[in-house]
Amino acid sequence: MNHRIDILAILGSLFLCFLILELIRKKRLMERYALLWFASVLIITLFAVWRSLLDKLAAVLGIYYAPSALFLLALFCGLVLVLHFTLVISKLTEQNKTLTQSVALLKNKVDSIAEHVQCE
Repeated sequence: MNHRIDILAILGSLFLCFLILELIRKKRLMERYALLWFASVLIITLFAVWRSLLDKLAAVLGIYYAPSALFLLALFCGLVLVLHFTLVISKLTEQNKTLTQSVALLKNKVDSIAEHVQCE
């Protein structure tokens, strides 16, 4: 019975790795973000397959049911990913604002030059 769970965990992690590689190949996921996903999949797979390590982690955290520690670890990985992507979105928003302001200034200059040329 336990071997089925181990096999399922390994197959699930292989599927996620294949999916990440496929998204990179299709240029839908950048390599730098793929590293975060690979690290998350690797950590969760490590604990899912290596039961004694998961039991030790659960004991250290004071969690009675070891699979709950795996869920907690997956949640933590998800939160780290969400935080990282929030930082990236914040940076892109600021860059977009700066770019929009620059385009508006350039448009104003072009309009004033065009207006000056028409007057002459």
